[in-house]
Amino acid sequence: MKKIYYFDHAATTPVDKEVLAEMMPYFSEKFGNPGGIYNLGMEAKAAIDKSRQQVAEFLRASSSDEIIFTPGGTASVNLALKGLMNALKEKTGVAGHIITSAVEHHAVLDTTERLVKQGFTATVVPVDKDGLVSLQDIEKSVRAETVLISVMTANNEIGTLQPIEEIGKWLEDLNDQRSKEDLGKIYFHTDACQAAGALDLNVQNLKVDMLTINGSKIYGPKGIGALFAKIETPLWPLLDGGGQEKNLVSGTENVPAIIGLAKAVQLAKQNREQENARLSKLRDYLFNEIQKNIPKVRLNGHAKKRLPNNVNVSILDVEGEAVLLHLNQLSIAAATGSACTSDSLEPSYVIRALGLPYEAAHGSMRFTLGKLTDRTEVDYLLKHLPGIITQLRKISPVNVSLESVEEAMQKAKREVRELGS
Repeated sequence: MKKIYYFDHAATTPVDKEVLAEMMPYFSEKFGNPGGIYNLGMEAKAAIDKSRQQVAEFLRASSSDEIIFTPGGTASVNLALKGLMNALKEKTGVAGHIITSAVEHHAVLDTTERLVKQGFTATVVPVDKDGLVSLQDIEKSVRAETVLISVMTANNEIGTLQPIEEIGKWLEDLNDQRSKEDLGKIYFHTDACQAAGALDLNVQNLKVDMLTINGSKIYGPKGIGALFAKIETPLWPLLDGGGQEKNLVSGTENVPAIIGLAKAVQLAKQNREQENARLSKLRDYLFNEIQKNIPKVRLNGHAKKRLPNNVNVSILDVEGEAVLLHLNQLSIAAATGSACTSDSLEPSYVIRALGLPYEAAHGSMRFTLGKLTDRTEVDYLLKHLPGIITQLRKISPVNVSLESVEEAMQKAKREVRELGS
């Protein structure tokens, strides 16, 4: 089998061999329905209960009852946002207000858009040139009817880490004040799907009410996710039916995938510190070499506050899609934006939210490293990438400078601020 040089771990990861080994018995041997009151069913139920406890321990949840298994990260986000907003509307009769950021995953932004069509209101706050959300912008967006703030922990495209703990502490104080003014609580959700393999997601420290993770980003199986939701968080069901997962996600449980997710978070916690150090060094080497050998390149996302495996760059005067096609011919897999939007010819909305003009946004490339990425693989990429860029630039009708890009970004950000004020 031809070797694949895989630089798209932000899109998905291969299932770890230890995870797969843990899952295997639950496909054909311990295959019982967890709802069955016989040994085979009770064995599956016990395995789910154990997995729920393991995920709760990974997140430092107060109780395993705060862990709800779902069909994936998108399902977890939908349960969090639609579930909370509709439950509160049913309780109060008021269609509440949600605050989120311009660089959230489509799972959050599209769900928010759907809620707006149903009569709720929303504010999407901008980000700075590094993709960071400002606490001041969030604070200015709060209204009496605000009931939910949703900000992702780490961005799936540019790797920027958001100040979740800072927002959580501020919101805790704000909620204390709102209770004195007889205003409702504002709940806090974070999409941590991209962060689960790299960060300590201690929900007590983050002070979040809800947090979403999924298996496919952390060497677990696809089609499985989890929502942490504090016991007192009101939620409407995502799926109606047999009443599984606290009547929130009905349907026969995907036992092998649940087992796999639990094993994946255990391995993530066990290997995190050592792997972060290794990947950070490899990430910095990759970016430095790209910058050294390819003119007119800029880093997208925060230089320091970023995931240890993420290198997102704008390579001027080329189309990202053309670069991908050339890399694919060399068995190199990378991305030019979010994998969920890779069928679109529009430049990434996340890159555009940074203020980059279209010419620079179209040349954005994302290289995300993983467990099996080593120096040899990175050097293989570095051996071929400069030549590809040189070849494409010879036939490119575009010729812009880094200085003009930075000027355009500053102008775009001024216009956004003026519009906001």
